[in-house]
Amino acid sequence: MTQNAVESQLQVFEHEPYLQVTWRDSETGAHGFVVIDQLVSGIATGGLRMRPGCTLHEVGELAREMTLKMAAFGIHVGGAKGGIDFDPADPRAGKLRERFLRGVRPLLERVWVTAGDLGTPQDALDEAFAQVGLGESSFHAAVARADDGAEVLSRIQQAFTPRTDGLRFSELVGGYGVAEAALAALEQRDIAASSARAVVQGFGAMGGSTALYLARAGVRVVGITDAQGLILNTARGLDVELLLTARSASGVIDRAVLREDDVERPGEEWLDQDADVLVPAAVSYTITPDNCDRIRGRLVVEAANVPVTPEAEHRLHRRGITVIPDFVANTGAAAGAWWVILGEVVSASGACSRLSSEIRPLVQNLIARADMAGTSAREAAVLHARENSQRLILEYGGDVAFRDLYAQPPSSLPVPDAFPAASSFPSGAVAVEEARIEAAVTHHPDDSPTRSGVVETGGLHPLDH
Repeated sequence: MTQNAVESQLQVFEHEPYLQVTWRDSETGAHGFVVIDQLVSGIATGGLRMRPGCTLHEVGELAREMTLKMAAFGIHVGGAKGGIDFDPADPRAGKLRERFLRGVRPLLERVWVTAGDLGTPQDALDEAFAQVGLGESSFHAAVARADDGAEVLSRIQQAFTPRTDGLRFSELVGGYGVAEAALAALEQRDIAASSARAVVQGFGAMGGSTALYLARAGVRVVGITDAQGLILNTARGLDVELLLTARSASGVIDRAVLREDDVERPGEEWLDQDADVLVPAAVSYTITPDNCDRIRGRLVVEAANVPVTPEAEHRLHRRGITVIPDFVANTGAAAGAWWVILGEVVSASGACSRLSSEIRPLVQNLIARADMAGTSAREAAVLHARENSQRLILEYGGDVAFRDLYAQPPSSLPVPDAFPAASSFPSGAVAVEEARIEAAVTHHPDDSPTRSGVVETGGLHPLDH
């Protein structure tokens, strides 16, 4: 009963997807799927995953999530997703992926900008694109729409190749965005960052960088989990930068670096900690009706995709605990990548600058809007995304496959009065200089000496997380 009530509140964004495609591989019998949830300026974005058991329904839900992500930040691109029901460890997976790309090539030519995802490394996807004659990047549809595709590719390479603190673009901007969302929520709830305590579940690409930028903002990260359990230091907080130097490619921390007062506990105890912010950054559906009553803090900031079930979120809302939804908190990498593609920023620091100027007021306005209406932050965010989505379609067009992606919207088209609430949210003004963000990203507190050699981890491509 409770879960149905939650779902009905979110049906304001329910709609049939624009296009669903099911493909069958003639050699293995495997099936693949593409869902274009919505087109804006004739294009949509979302990654290609490969896993046993992948279904059309799963791909459709993820495509809708991408629509929400793009709309929440006012990016004139729709949402899409691809999936292949096959084991990526199978030696036939590479060739199967190439056959899938050939099968759906008309979409990849102009409509669907895809990227690496679960079971699909970005390097392998780019190589498959080259093998099937679609250029050197899975961003092909966006590159093909540009007047100067070489310039777009150069911009992408310039932004995505450098590392900061050993972090790729997607890790850096993604985690920075989650941290900024958490800091904005803390401020809105009148909790100073210097007195706040946080626990991060998962220490991979997103969790590790989120913990790093929370710590650099003065938040005491008292707990971090990985596949081996929970590491705690409730007295003085964990040394996040030290733990990053000891992190494996799969996000597991070498316990040999732990300090004398760092404590190891079972992983499931992360929910029981006395912390202001919990950041689920590992897997989906980790906070459920069976365990959500254990949460003691005031904020849950979703770094993973769909880590809180609808019923659990409803129960948390009734207890006064705010959940910042994934399609707002973890969209930094995807938004940053599109800002680079569109030429609006040219570096990770520029993406962080733009992100900071947008996500902080967005989160605070969403919380204020939800508090005023007595609803959840997710409901406020879905309404905001819906308003933005319809406005963007009006300004840029929808299913016009050859619309100029890089042009400004026609000034002669008015924004309808039907969506006034959207105007109270930021839509792209960069109020923070890139140099300040560069300093914030690379700054190490005086009492924490700079360490080099942070282990580079894998993770989702920026377009999809």
